Amino acid sequence: MSEEQNPQLPPTDAIQNLLNISADSWFEYPVRAQPHHTDYAGVVWHGSYIAWMEEARVECLRSLGIEFADLVALGCDLPVVELSVRYHRSLRLGMTAVVRVRMLEMAGVRLNWDYQIQSLDGQELYVTAKVTLVAVDMEKGKIMRQLPPDVKNAFAKLRGKI
Repeated sequence: MSEEQNPQLPPTDAIQNLLNISADSWFEYPVRAQPHHTDYAGVVWHGSYIAWMEEARVECLRSLGIEFADLVALGCDLPVVELSVRYHRSLRLGMTAVVRVRMLEMAGVRLNWDYQIQSLDGQELYVTAKVTLVAVDMEKGKIMRQLPPDVKNAFAKLRGKI
């Protein structure tokens, strides 16, 4: 089989990179409130924060060599099954912020993530959130009993390292 037909997760160097990340560190993803993120008053729409959190999670994985497209190619989707968001303060048009994300735990096929959206200097907290993903077999359309070995190994290395 070609590499395209049988993707491998993650590359060996990505696993090595995980070993250099401390257990309490966060992945940081900068954002800027653009016009399409806001309502007519220039206040960021609540759903924009959720989109930013997903972008940050995908980029966090990519930074470690884990491509979401590779997970899909392995037949594993990770839909959100639980979402808890607390809005502390609104962002407005043109403002910049940083989305901070880390994986809290991997419990079977459930992956729990933690988020903070804050000012670049860390002085203002805009949003905190928790998201739970669950592994779904795309072919069967059902929740998996366990993660595929390649996926489980990748996330086991990630857990607690970001």
